[in-house]
Amino acid sequence: MTSPILIDRHAAGYAVITLNRPDAMNALSRDLREQFVSAFESCQQDSNVKAVIVTGSGKAFCAGFDLKEMASGFDANVAEASENMIATVMANFDGPIIAAVNGFAITGGFELALACDVIIASTNAKFADTHARVGVLPGWGLSQRLPRLIGLSRAKEMSFTGNTIDAQQACEWGLVNHVVAPEALLTSAQKLAEEMCGCVPGIVSKYKQLIDDGYSMPLVD
Repeated sequence: MTSPILIDRHAAGYAVITLNRPDAMNALSRDLREQFVSAFESCQQDSNVKAVIVTGSGKAFCAGFDLKEMASGFDANVAEASENMIATVMANFDGPIIAAVNGFAITGGFELALACDVIIASTNAKFADTHARVGVLPGWGLSQRLPRLIGLSRAKEMSFTGNTIDAQQACEWGLVNHVVAPEALLTSAQKLAEEMCGCVPGIVSKYKQLIDDGYSMPLVD
């Protein structure tokens, strides 16, 4: 049976974690989520891994929670950080996390991308927050992160309608750092990861903490 999560460590100091359920648009099944958490914990414990790239196999980054599994009654499909460790392990990773968004990033998949420090999107990428359409509330920080990136009114429009925006629109709004051709997506993310890993050892993780801690503080602090 094919693993729903692939992890590839590179000598340059970064790892690539790939969501590997292409036939299901990399939907967040319970098994995938558990293996995703284990992969991130493994990276956190590996001193040679200074950055992580998260991407999806096939034509989607991640379509969100597995609706078929939800219908079968798995309680673990509730999108709350208290019931799922994905948000926690990503927040606990002290190096930069790069999302390489190759296609649809929808609802839980959108939250996954927003939990990364940098988002690179292919021209095929599309983003949508459909929580309101399916009748659940976000639990991994989308309601805080999205307004900070694109502004309050744009975030409300996306969340209240569930409408999709493409990669170019996402870049113009400040959601995405770079838009590249699909065939250049992973190499672009790897180049960025290598540049980050090439900085003075330990400084990027400290800088990340400084920026994250200071974002909500007044300048005098």
